[in-house]
Amino acid sequence: MGLFSKPDDFIISESGISKVEKVFVGGIEQYILIQGESSKKPVLLFLHGGPSMPLPGVSCRGLDYTIITNVKKLVQHYTVVFWDQRGTGKSYNQSISQESMTIAQFIADANELTEYLRKTFKQEKIFLVAHSWGTILGLKLITLYPEKFYSYVGISQIINWSENDKICLKWAKEEANRRKNKRALKELILVGEPPFVESFKQWGVLRKWQARFNSMIYSDRKIKHPGLLSVAKPMFQSKDYTLKDVYNSFHKGFKLIYTIDFINELPDVDFYRTSKEVDIPVTFIHGTKDVHVDGKLVEQYFQMIHAKKGKQLIWMDKSAHIFHPEDTMLIEQYLIEEQSHVLNQ
Repeated sequence: MGLFSKPDDFIISESGISKVEKVFVGGIEQYILIQGESSKKPVLLFLHGGPSMPLPGVSCRGLDYTIITNVKKLVQHYTVVFWDQRGTGKSYNQSISQESMTIAQFIADANELTEYLRKTFKQEKIFLVAHSWGTILGLKLITLYPEKFYSYVGISQIINWSENDKICLKWAKEEANRRKNKRALKELILVGEPPFVESFKQWGVLRKWQARFNSMIYSDRKIKHPGLLSVAKPMFQSKDYTLKDVYNSFHKGFKLIYTIDFINELPDVDFYRTSKEVDIPVTFIHGTKDVHVDGKLVEQYFQMIHAKKGKQLIWMDKSAHIFHPEDTMLIEQYLIEEQSHVLNQ
């Protein structure tokens, strides 16, 4: 498509790898973007947030800033893989059934893709990074299959869905009061208390006001974030995307995933209960300004979890849920440093 196209921020050399690949995962065609200066470098797989928000994803070829990390230096150290998950972006297909849009199926897809990457690049283990919704899949993956991963980095890690909703609801009410928005406050009071499982309408009330109150991005007089529209622009600029792919992400993909059955699964997300220990090194990276996925739950979980090979919690001071460009440069460096875990095996 390449609407409003601009030059790539970086170009992979002829000896490297830069391609969009169709893979058969979970019984359907799905798409990945592979970038790296050498296919012999360790594989780094990203699990994007959402669901149905494929950033970083297939649309990000040649793009340095993504919403969670920079990439220009990363591709010099890793074979970087971005994946449009089932039902979104280039991996949307009208034949995908709503019944298949379950947390278990997403985890199975991620595991199958991991196997594909291990086999294709002849690597015993890979590195795993996840953001937001993707962290539900990521933390579950390393709990089930620790032998397949060198380490895990959870960015804006979700710990307990219902507890996070309670904290976010409290924030939204306070924000409504601060803005003197009587309509918002009324709706947020009437919606009740989490878990929100009665209907999609009930579940969507908090999400609506989070979006309108800009819970995912932080800016003030000193900290200037480029904004949500700027973050989404690469999807329109991408040479690997069509307008249909964008439409499938933000409209058809949302309709496909957000069913009452899927919504009823979310309160079961509780890593306090299901992942009390992990067998590989884990790092959690969180924005200090994040009111979309509350950092207090991550901090509590970090203190609780038994990480047999080490753990760290890193705070990004300029970021909320979508990270500030200065912080993504720091995250890129932290991800490069994860390679030390290869030497420590």
